[in-house]
Amino acid sequence: MGVSIGMGMSDAITAGAIISGAYFGDKISPLSETTNLAPAIAGTNLFEHIQYMLWTTIPSIVITLILFVVIGLGADVPESSSGIKEMQSLLQKEFNLGLHMLIPLLVLLTMAIKKVPAFPAVAIGALLGGIWAAIFQPEVIASLAGEGVSALRGSIVVVWTALFDGVSFSTPSDTLNDLLSRGGMSSMLNTIWLIMCAMTFGAVLERVGLLKRAVSAFLKGATSAGDMITRTILTCIGTNIITADQYMAIVMPGRMYKNEFEKRGLHQLNLSRSLEDGGTLTSPLIPWNTCGVYMHGVLAVNPLDYIFYTFFNLINPVLAIIYAYLGIKILRIPIPELDQEPLPTKV
Repeated sequence: MGVSIGMGMSDAITAGAIISGAYFGDKISPLSETTNLAPAIAGTNLFEHIQYMLWTTIPSIVITLILFVVIGLGADVPESSSGIKEMQSLLQKEFNLGLHMLIPLLVLLTMAIKKVPAFPAVAIGALLGGIWAAIFQPEVIASLAGEGVSALRGSIVVVWTALFDGVSFSTPSDTLNDLLSRGGMSSMLNTIWLIMCAMTFGAVLERVGLLKRAVSAFLKGATSAGDMITRTILTCIGTNIITADQYMAIVMPGRMYKNEFEKRGLHQLNLSRSLEDGGTLTSPLIPWNTCGVYMHGVLAVNPLDYIFYTFFNLINPVLAIIYAYLGIKILRIPIPELDQEPLPTKV
């Protein structure tokens, strides 16, 4: 967003591109909480789930990139790049930059490739980032720690404070300050309160049986794999709207449809992929959803403004439904009940 502002580009289009890229990475990352949650609810293997999602994810991101290329080629961008050069100059002045600063990120990516569990991988990445800051940014650490504080104590205090309360920088550029002054667990508290309220509300709806009755009525007339997957995706979208939380949009439909998929001879990978396609991807498009609130707070763009440019989030659910009705990559399993006919699907 900082680069976009510096170049005088559209905030809405930039936010759409950011969210599209972020959710593409979120879907295929074994460190992502939703990517772990969906197969856990459906009862499938994490990496089989990721591989199966690629059938809808890769075409969606390719179409998205093509659309953004077309928009970019036709955009009227100011020729002046003074804003970008100013930010680059300030970054070089304030920080010690170099390719070696990417090593903590490479370590994190390597652990993800090696299938290291998400919690230790993220924790190691965060701690290594803190150590890298202490080693390669001593002037920044000293300025944040204040006068009269030893280097070791200052490093510990600044890194620890950054982990729980983030950091705040003061440079001549307000845009750069907004870009860098982020982070910390405390910045997530408002979102966490909203998540807790949404999950409590969703639990009440599930406990009293309202959602189960709605889903039972929704399944009437579902005679094919396409019908089942379409109803699952639509239920995830509806849960996102009603409960305002993507976790509930994955957990509740997953628990409700799991047995039904098995009864109808559909592999649980179909369910876990549908939960992601419908629950994860549509959450940032709803202004009152926890993801929509977070994106609004971080990007300073209203979801109602960027929704038309989050091409990946819009295309993927539609493509998943098309796949389902065409029978593309719909996995089947033997039906437990012999008196029930399998759903018409193609492999």
